[in-house]
Amino acid sequence: MYGLPIPSIRSGHAMFELEDWLKVYRQAVNACFGGRVVFIGLQGSRARGEAREDSDIDVVLILDRVSIDDLALYRAAVSGLPNRGLLCGFVSGKEELGCWSEPDVFQLAMDTLPLQGSLEGILPNIDAETARQAALMGACNLYHACSHNILHKRSVKTLTSLYKSAFFTLQADRCCETGRYFRSREEMARAVDGQDRQVLEAIIHPAAIHEGTLDKYAGLLLAWAGKLILRHGRR
Repeated sequence: MYGLPIPSIRSGHAMFELEDWLKVYRQAVNACFGGRVVFIGLQGSRARGEAREDSDIDVVLILDRVSIDDLALYRAAVSGLPNRGLLCGFVSGKEELGCWSEPDVFQLAMDTLPLQGSLEGILPNIDAETARQAALMGACNLYHACSHNILHKRSVKTLTSLYKSAFFTLQADRCCETGRYFRSREEMARAVDGQDRQVLEAIIHPAAIHEGTLDKYAGLLLAWAGKLILRHGRR
């Protein structure tokens, strides 16, 4: 994925290139940590070209190690960046990341656009079994959270957020079943049907989820997550 074109980002009425923003970001971080920077990457909607104007800029930063003092240095280094409020992402030490739970690191491995350095040789082995475990873990989390929300909170915002997370579970499921990783929603739309397609439509059109449709979409997500639990948990 290295070398893919990076889309523009809008800030108010002015537009600047995300590639330029990332260049400034990298300069700030490298000036702060120097040779301790192991890897910098971009993930999420910005990397997939699906971002809105207010979408987060998900940057992955891997250092040789990370302490609380390093986090303070990092906050100071990026404090003057334009659109600082959009910056988020994953920060880790190299050795900790290498020992990370494999299903937890599946999305990071598959969805991160390298900007500096490489994750090869750092991450644990990522294979079809990792995808299965990631799909099962995601489905279990969605099943529990969806049930809890309907019973106790009945929050449209929470359910919408769960559907957003469901895309990552759908990616892991399809990767496990087909051997292909569908990176964008557009790619996924050409590859799914039935209940998978219904879930994807809700992910793409979150405004469809409101007070009047809360139980309908909660029921869909609960049934879909339950199906994945049975599929991947019985192997």
